[in-house]
Amino acid sequence: MKILLFGKGGQVGWELQRSLSVLGQVTALDFDSTEHCGDFANPAGLADTVRALRPDAIVNAAAHTAVDKAESEPDLARTLNATAPGVLAEEAARLGAWLVHYSTDYVFDGSGSRAWVESDAPAPLSVYGATKLEGEQLIQQAGCKHLILRTSWVYAARGGNFAKTMLRLAQERERLTVIDDQWGAPTGADLLADVTAHAIRHLQQCPQDAGLYHCVASGETNWHLYVKEVLSLAAKAQSAIKIKAAEVAPVPTSAFPTPAMRPHNSRLNTQKLQATFGLTLPHWQQGVARMLTEIL
Repeated sequence: MKILLFGKGGQVGWELQRSLSVLGQVTALDFDSTEHCGDFANPAGLADTVRALRPDAIVNAAAHTAVDKAESEPDLARTLNATAPGVLAEEAARLGAWLVHYSTDYVFDGSGSRAWVESDAPAPLSVYGATKLEGEQLIQQAGCKHLILRTSWVYAARGGNFAKTMLRLAQERERLTVIDDQWGAPTGADLLADVTAHAIRHLQQCPQDAGLYHCVASGETNWHLYVKEVLSLAAKAQSAIKIKAAEVAPVPTSAFPTPAMRPHNSRLNTQKLQATFGLTLPHWQQGVARMLTEIL
């Protein structure tokens, strides 16, 4: 199986290089790749890449993910998150190739407290959410064989992440203030990559299971409780880390105004994914504990 991976330098892309390698030959590209175009700001170049390599599956881990910055550069966000994936979908349809694409909880408005299911009506609050939704729609309209995985609160041991930032601040400050009215599930890039490889293998045998799925770790938390868990695990894992923060105070989203609005309810229901692909998704605390073990 020939697999073309875009966004190899990102958190999910890095893990996908590992997980996809067991399925066949992987060509992994990033925005600055030289032999073939992997730059999503150049959709025509991406089409040329697909035509040259003729993969059996395209896995897109590239995106404009700077949520606040997208508010001031909507055209670029739309090119990266919608136009380019749409072009990949058209090329995949011509080839008869699979397209795997990642989307986000930000396609919803975050109302209520029930976990969102795939059939719920999207209503994005931000440019980021709107462009990611348009990307989903363009892929579906192109008629290619596709798998779209909506996820949330992605982290990885490699690169920067929320937990690492909070650990650093907890060693510098005596008091932290953390938002407690946004709910979701921290989801490891490694989990997303492993589910992707499993799903591709399944879809080769059961192409009728193509479509849109929610993929997040089990359980739920808010950012405040997430930080408390991270600091608790860090204190147990390594005494060399001196946590200075004696207090982690909960505050509402309004305490941290940002250019882009964030959904308060980012819970995603994964029953469809687990039933279709025969999976049991681990609790978010397991993945976070494993990530901390790796970085501490």
